[in-house]
Amino acid sequence: MIDPVVAIAFWAALFFGSHLVISSGAVRQRIVAAVGEQPYRGIYSIVAFATFIPLVLSFAYHKHSGAMLWDLRGVAPVRWIVWLMMLAALILFIGGFVTPNPGSIGGEASKADPGGVRGTLKITRHPGFVAFSLFGFAHMLMNGFLGDLIFFASFPALGIAGGFHQDRRKEQSLGTPYRNLVALTSFMPFAALLSGRQELSAADVPWIAVAIGVVVTALILWLHPMLFGGYPLGFAL
Repeated sequence: MIDPVVAIAFWAALFFGSHLVISSGAVRQRIVAAVGEQPYRGIYSIVAFATFIPLVLSFAYHKHSGAMLWDLRGVAPVRWIVWLMMLAALILFIGGFVTPNPGSIGGEASKADPGGVRGTLKITRHPGFVAFSLFGFAHMLMNGFLGDLIFFASFPALGIAGGFHQDRRKEQSLGTPYRNLVALTSFMPFAALLSGRQELSAADVPWIAVAIGVVVTALILWLHPMLFGGYPLGFAL
């Protein structure tokens, strides 16, 4: 019988590796040339689900497998930091849909005008990837078992690698406008604001995303112990 940690690691590696391979410049160009842009996106989605679903199932069957490397569930400040990370992840994820993003799949060159940078893009030009990364890091803090860490580490690994990979691809496809956008924004949240490359105004705050994020976080806080276990009121993940 295969070791549970090895099983999780296998599917995590396949999930991460398949994303990078199928979206790499050479492979992507060949598939698009053969079947077209829209069918390529369908193939990409099929591959993503074909590796992600077994990864989730493997983790579900082997949760808390392997050695425990740390246990921070009883540390109240860490639990609150984790929930703030989850709130930020939800706001960025939803905000990414509110603000047009030239870095997303199907992003257009016309949206890569640095003068049009607004909303969530002033915080990070890859809100979706940052949201996935925050989700993974938050759960890694609360789940110190080796198998759990491998599973949740796949989210920031894909988020960080995917963001840099997408920047390179978009610079090639959109050219100068996107390179200028990269120069005036940041992948790391708030880096462009702290460096003075951007200024955040009240109009830039994605208030709809903030409101939805607060509501969803409250629901998860309430439901998490019943669905996934944890401390009363969902103070652990």
